[in-house]
This record gives sequence, structure tokens and C-alpha cells, in this order.
Amino acid sequence: MATVQGVLGPIESEDLGFTLMHEHIMIANWSMRQAFGDWVDTEKVIAFASDELVKAKEAGVKTVCDLTPINIGRDIHVIHETAARAEMNVIASTGFYYHEEPWIEAWPAEKLVEWLIRDVTDGIQGTSIKAGLIKCATHQAGVTEFNAKLLRASAQLQRATGLPISTHTDVACESGLGQQDVFEEEGVDLSRVVIGHCGDSEDIAYLTKILERGSYIGMDRFGLDMVLPTEKRVGVIAELCRNGWADQMVLSHDACCHIDFFPDFGPDLAAVMAPNWNFRHVPCDVIPALRKNGVTEEQIRALSVDNPRRIFEKQGSY
Repeated sequence: MATVQGVLGPIESEDLGFTLMHEHIMIANWSMRQAFGDWVDTEKVIAFASDELVKAKEAGVKTVCDLTPINIGRDIHVIHETAARAEMNVIASTGFYYHEEPWIEAWPAEKLVEWLIRDVTDGIQGTSIKAGLIKCATHQAGVTEFNAKLLRASAQLQRATGLPISTHTDVACESGLGQQDVFEEEGVDLSRVVIGHCGDSEDIAYLTKILERGSYIGMDRFGLDMVLPTEKRVGVIAELCRNGWADQMVLSHDACCHIDFFPDFGPDLAAVMAPNWNFRHVPCDVIPALRKNGVTEEQIRALSVDNPRRIFEKQGSY
């Protein structure tokens, strides 16, 4: 058993329960928020997001990991208030997204770690709320020199704190393998890493290569059917379970209650774009579909409860 840092206080790992490993409460650019006070209505976001968490809790979810990195708008006050209203376990993260921002260009990984570690040891944004995960990312360009620096910063932070790493990838360029290369070079135990968005792929060979190196894979974009329909995502998981990999997969949606990547984003637009992109699609729809595809109850528990718990327990308490 280990103690995990949640936004409402420490959580014993045995109390994590059904855990969604990759979600977002709010993504909202900090620069635009500072420039325009009405860029985002945080009270409206909190009201909607807390209602979504309550619905997820009623569907059996007990813990949600918010993987919003610093530079796309992580706001610990919004995350905390949402979790408090919903009375839901929420785990926040630290780290950077893949964007090549000018201010990061000249910073070596070691100097970035000096700042990031404060999110883990002291607290986020002047609060006592500590990060429980490390987030990092690569996208369509794969592991560029710039991205590799950010991956190295995450790796060094992982080794200093013991926190697990969870990533954003683009499966088209198989960047999960490149991420593993960087982490391995930095001395990270690859079993401390969740390679994210692997559920976007039907390439069993690619996914197996990641698994064989010891990492978990995030089957974590359920509801984004425009990328890959749910039935195909379920089929990939079922096949990997038959191949003996049930103990190295985790589930989620990568859902956002508010995301400013799209103009006028809100519940109505989300309902049109991706009606199942919410925190309850996995427990309500995906789990029954997995059963129909031959995934056993033991394997389902591994995917939803045991694997997330093991990911956090290996670190010990911090």
C-alpha cells in the first residue's frame, strides 16, 4: 500500500478503486485568460465538471487523474473546487505539453526540473496540493530535439520523486517507442511509465513492442470515435488480453469538460462532436462491450482497478 497525493488530500492506494488514468477538467490558455477576463467562465466550468464527476461516481468511478500540464492551462483551484463539489478523488499532474514555446527553448532540462519539483514537494500554485503524476508529450513530429528535452526533464523528475509518468503520443509516428528510448537513456524504470493514447492504434505489433519493454499503455481515448470507433478500440484490448497483456493496460477517455482548442466549445458542441466523450462512457458502455468480447472479470478489474493501483504503489509514499 502507498499514499497517493490527491487534490483533496492524501489517498491510500487501496482506496483508489475504479480509476480513469487520463482525463482533463479544464484546458484554458493562461495568456488568453490574463489578457481577457472573460476568456473562460470558470464557475460555469466547475459546475458542469463537478456534475460530470458525480455522474461518473454514480457509474462506479472512484478516482480521476487530471493530466492537464502546466502550459495548456492547468488551474489547481478549478481542479480542487470541482473535486470538492463532486466529493471525488482527483489526482493532479505536473509537467509540460509538447508545444515549442520560445521561453523553454534555452532552458536545459535540469533547470526545468528545479521548478517542476516544487509542484511535488511544496504544492501547486501557492497551495499545499501536490502533484501525483508527471505528464509529458510528443505529437505528430515524433520525438524532436525540443520534445526530447522535455521528456528528459520528466524523466529526471521521475527519478527524483518516484512519481509515475503518463504521456501524450501520436500513434501515426509510433512515438511511444521513441519516448521509451529517452526515458531508458535517463535511467527510468519503464514500468513507471504509461504510454498514452495507444488506444488510437489497431497495430498490435506496435503496441506489443511497447508492452514488451515493460511500460503500461493507455487505452485512454474512448469516446473519440472520429479517431477510432469504440468497437475497434474494444477489439484491440480484447486481443491484447488474449495475448496476456491485461496487466499492462489502463482505461480512460482523455475527455475535457472545457477545452479552448476549439471556438465556442461547451457541452452542446461536445455532444455533436463526440457524444460519448465523457467520464462515464468507460464504466457504462466500454466495460459491458469488453465482456461481450470475451474479456474476463479478472481482466476487467486489472484494467480498471488493479493496474492503476500498482502504478501508484510502486512509487511508495511521497
